[in-house]
Amino acid sequence: MANQVTRIAALSLAVVLTAGCGQGLKATAIPDGDAAAEYVTAKFSAQLDVLEKDFTGNEARKSKIDKFARIDDKKMDSTIEAFQVGRPPARLAKNHSNRNSNEFLDSYHPAGSPIEYLLLGPIYTPLAPTPWVSMPYKGGNYNACFWEGYQDVCKMLTVVSRSFEKGAAGRQAKSFPDGTVELTAEVPLQMVLDERVIAFPEDLLSRVTDEMKKEPLSSKIILDGAGKLRQLDMTGLVKGEGHELEIRTSYQVLGEPTESELPKIPDPAQVTNLVDEAAIADFYDRMGAIQDG
Repeated sequence: MANQVTRIAALSLAVVLTAGCGQGLKATAIPDGDAAAEYVTAKFSAQLDVLEKDFTGNEARKSKIDKFARIDDKKMDSTIEAFQVGRPPARLAKNHSNRNSNEFLDSYHPAGSPIEYLLLGPIYTPLAPTPWVSMPYKGGNYNACFWEGYQDVCKMLTVVSRSFEKGAAGRQAKSFPDGTVELTAEVPLQMVLDERVIAFPEDLLSRVTDEMKKEPLSSKIILDGAGKLRQLDMTGLVKGEGHELEIRTSYQVLGEPTESELPKIPDPAQVTNLVDEAAIADFYDRMGAIQDG
């Protein structure tokens, strides 16, 4: 299942970077030194405590995560919009390429359905004779970090949490009149790679030296007045021994979705049903061959 999720997420897409919360409002820096470190740590720890409840609840939510990564001239871009609506929730993840309009995968699980659907972009038409495929739904016991669109933000939060535990350098905090709080900290590239925030192919990772892995990336967390996560960015450019690694990834909460943003359940004539593990494994193996080709 983890490999299947990785394949769905491995699209080449353009990044859309948007402005952060608090734009146009005058920020107040939290005092420097130990007071700032304690404030940032307390704010971050409190956020981790409520994050699981925030993600696993059934309330409507809509978010976007933009990802760009580059090792030398090899680039990976992705944009995923995630929707959750209803009780029990229906979930939709739209993984679309801005560089190639024919490259997309939309995964859809209707509320309470025993099956989930995958809409195939044109480059994936060799995988099935129909635009949709379906397979048994097995995600009922997984937490929110399993779902496409939330996996990456969970990985980024894990990286920031680990860096805080190890005493991350450069921690800062700013507060805004509307109650928004902006937290920043440096995170080691090594942790970002360990948590697979970006899943680089092994042949590209071989270009990243041990010294490069010690270099920091910048992370920014924006909480709203209620202390809920509204944006998480992780960015940086690392150079070494003639190679460059660049990462720009941004998660944002977009507001509440509506039922109208979900697709209709596909007509059975438009769906290829994958009913056993062998057929599903073969499907994802062939998808991987297209993505790697």
